[in-house]
Amino acid sequence: MADIYTPDNLLADVHLPYSAEVVTIKQGEVLSRGSVIGKITAEGKYILSLEAASDGSETPKRILAEDVDATGADVEAIAYKSGAFNLNYMTLGTGHTFATIKDPLWTESVEVRDDAIKA
Repeated sequence: MADIYTPDNLLADVHLPYSAEVVTIKQGEVLSRGSVIGKITAEGKYILSLEAASDGSETPKRILAEDVDATGADVEAIAYKSGAFNLNYMTLGTGHTFATIKDPLWTESVEVRDDAIKA
């Protein structure tokens, strides 16, 4: 049986172009669609972006496009690298707020909106 798509309001504007890429999620991470992820500079792998991190991942880079379970090994996943996203449907790491993710993501061509209506 095929998977059924259920919209979740993560995408804030369906009229804008969205682009995505394959990224490597580091082993040990279990993340949901909409998670704000950062890139570990030394490894080139992505994890949930935490404001207090000091390995490069503290800077938000992408929005995860799918649920990922990397419990046992690194996993390749799809992540958005451009588009507009609804803050109400995103998962932020510890310490991050709209104010701390907005500008770093904007430099990556990712717009975060905090005014979209929550269903």
